[in-house]
Amino acid sequence: MKKARLLIFSSLFPSSARPNAGLFVRERTFRLAKLYDLTVISPVPWFPGQSLIRLFKPDYRPMPALMETQQGISVYYPRFFSIPGFGRNNDAASMARAAGALIKKLHQKTPFALIDSHFTYPDGLAASGIAKELAIPCTVTLRGTEVPHATLPGRREQLLQTWQQASAMICVSDSLKQHAVRLGADAAKFTVVGNGIDTEKFSVIDKTEARQQLGLPLDAKVLITVGGLVKRKGFHHVINCLPDLIQQGLDVHYLVVGGANAEGNYEPELRSLTAQLGLAHRVHFLGALPPAALKQPLSAADVFVLASANEGWANVILEAMACALPVVATDVGGNAEVVCQPELGLIVPLDEHKALSTALFNALTTQWQSTVLTDYAKANHWDLRIAQLHFLYQRLGGPAEPDSGAKP
Repeated sequence: MKKARLLIFSSLFPSSARPNAGLFVRERTFRLAKLYDLTVISPVPWFPGQSLIRLFKPDYRPMPALMETQQGISVYYPRFFSIPGFGRNNDAASMARAAGALIKKLHQKTPFALIDSHFTYPDGLAASGIAKELAIPCTVTLRGTEVPHATLPGRREQLLQTWQQASAMICVSDSLKQHAVRLGADAAKFTVVGNGIDTEKFSVIDKTEARQQLGLPLDAKVLITVGGLVKRKGFHHVINCLPDLIQQGLDVHYLVVGGANAEGNYEPELRSLTAQLGLAHRVHFLGALPPAALKQPLSAADVFVLASANEGWANVILEAMACALPVVATDVGGNAEVVCQPELGLIVPLDEHKALSTALFNALTTQWQSTVLTDYAKANHWDLRIAQLHFLYQRLGGPAEPDSGAKP
């Protein structure tokens, strides 16, 4: 039976220019490709003369080709006018103008059954408006940016407009759903579907071998964080805790895995802090790594820590658990929904140094049951998430593949 056609709409999607952008969006997308005929539209911000900025900031807004083919899927990167720091309330309208003509052309050739967009603003507002013109359903996935966006002037109205226009909303955590409902959204339109985990890609390897490959002491206590090197991810909070842990007798090392992204680059500040505290030999900056390479540093560690100020559903937590790591995470976004049992790790208040330091010490000195952690990760496999999404699409009257066998 011919597969129904689904359009994925997200400005955060990997490209040859930004290979590590939006990997969680691509992971879900490629798994949906087993059931649907997919096309991806990933609008890219642009303004005249922005290439001049790269003379001073080489990594500023790298431009992909207008179209790439990834695993047999066509990914389009139309440019939309956007000046950083100015007129951002117009980004959705600009995005809709830039991508709308292309989408209508592709729809005329072979109709789309549904638009599946990611992030409420600007992507969801643009996509839901285009879907309304085409008279097809549109879903919007909330991934956490809605929390800071709701504090910006005029943005709350744009969030509510998106949720009103969309056929349904998908939240990666219940906390995001509750946040949207408090803002005035219709609770009946929301479905919670967290990110999944590929336990074939993320699995435990021998700790001794992993540490030898990274040049780490075999008997040390090792912390790890994986994420973009931006301030809100809280790497600096962890680094500030290291002297406390050392004073308590722990030979502790910290693996920092990640690189700069569109949100910024906090690495110089992190390296400066590390030097000020005399921890250069204990904090290891491994750079950004592809997903397939992450199981090595994860398996080399003892505890995964995420001291971030804002999260939707941090998929990296499940990836850490799949590598048998307990997790210490701040009580923001959906973190407590993932680390939902004491056997999985510890949740700490945001911006409380003593609480974070104590939790790290306790986590590093506790004997955790690795099978409990890996079994929990397996119970959150992507197959379950895709079945939930498939059921939702069918309920909306969008893409349906009766013979696929997927069940919620």
